[in-house]
Amino acid sequence: MKDAIPHQWDTVPLDNPIPLLTRWKVQGDQMLLARVRLEKDCVVALHQHESEQMAVVLSGHVRWTVGAEGEPNRREFEMKGGEVLQLPSNVWHGLTALEDTIIVDILSPAAPMGVDRQDVHD
Repeated sequence: MKDAIPHQWDTVPLDNPIPLLTRWKVQGDQMLLARVRLEKDCVVALHQHESEQMAVVLSGHVRWTVGAEGEPNRREFEMKGGEVLQLPSNVWHGLTALEDTIIVDILSPAAPMGVDRQDVHD
């Protein structure tokens, strides 16, 4: 039988997969929880993934782009602390931090996040 595992954010290892973004991840068998700190002007490139995602904006202000380039239903909208974005599987999305922002991302099934595939060396 598996046991419950308590975590404290200040002891979870952090990484910095792209400029202006710091992330703490807790990986389960079937879901991934990530606390993400985006500094103002951080850009997460447009991407998609198999995982369904819930993005809980705890504080700050971001502009989301949802939909692939050229799609007729592509749109942009802004969100602030206290709002949640539900992203179905394989929906193209990206964001720009308009101010320092904290987001909690929940992905299921557990899989790499979009920033893990973002090429920062171009």
